[in-house]
Amino acid sequence: MRVGIVADTHGLADPGLPRALDGCTLVLHAGDVGGPAVLEALGRLGRVVAVRGNGDVGPFGEALPEWSVVELGALRALVVHEAVPARPGPALARVLARERPDLVVHGHSHRPGCARDGARLFLNPGSAGPRRFSLPRTAARLEVAGRRVRVEWLDLASAPPAPWRDPLDAEL
Repeated sequence: MRVGIVADTHGLADPGLPRALDGCTLVLHAGDVGGPAVLEALGRLGRVVAVRGNGDVGPFGEALPEWSVVELGALRALVVHEAVPARPGPALARVLARERPDLVVHGHSHRPGCARDGARLFLNPGSAGPRRFSLPRTAARLEVAGRRVRVEWLDLASAPPAPWRDPLDAEL
């Protein structure tokens, strides 16, 4: 299963996303969407599961859930906007205890990367929105095969989108 992962688009439907997420039948958006045009553009790629970020306000933002659980074959993924692996806040800690995800997809920091918390993997695709500070503009592709995952981050500033760093292979 191939899954596209984006966050922090802040209203920008980057024209490189269709190529970066080619072959993905599911796209997870970890918040700060910025408006319906982004979800419409991603919806042309496949099914979209999006959650609300701190920047998703008004009727559009209120219509998005705070978090969502998605089954990815043998894995259970939690999509949420803000997550700190080493010290989740009380609300997130309750959701983690109740839902018991193998994978937590999150955004907010605009910093692409992964962190392990025991057997659980926290995955941040980085920001696919307008450039902020000196942070890269990235999205991620997730390949799921059983309980094995491969994460590739893609640099959206490249045309076409190119690998941003070495991929991560992990067993969950």
